[in-house]
Amino acid sequence: MGSLVSDSLFIPALVLALMAWFVPKLLSMVMPEGVKPLLVIAFVSTVFLFCLSSGFFVAMYFWQGMTWTQFAEYGVAANVVFYGKLGLIAAMIWAPFMVLSVANLPRSWVSKVW
Repeated sequence: MGSLVSDSLFIPALVLALMAWFVPKLLSMVMPEGVKPLLVIAFVSTVFLFCLSSGFFVAMYFWQGMTWTQFAEYGVAANVVFYGKLGLIAAMIWAPFMVLSVANLPRSWVSKVW
């Protein structure tokens, strides 16, 4: 099961896509309706998904057997840059799903009209 989750592309891509779909929906529950809040939701979702995907890659490395000693060996700055790059690359997977999720939010508006 560990190799299915960490070695294949399907399960990690599915997790990233599901996070990208649900993060804007969850943020829309606490944000008001309207075009400006919709843009704020899109921005906050982007930042939040970048951090989540970077953390997801850290978790995947630990799932594959990386130890805290190996993690700390490179230093904080090198780890932030490395996992930050992975988070940006992962945007190719989660960004389209996030955009579709944000674009779908006005359909559920009650008090505002698009």
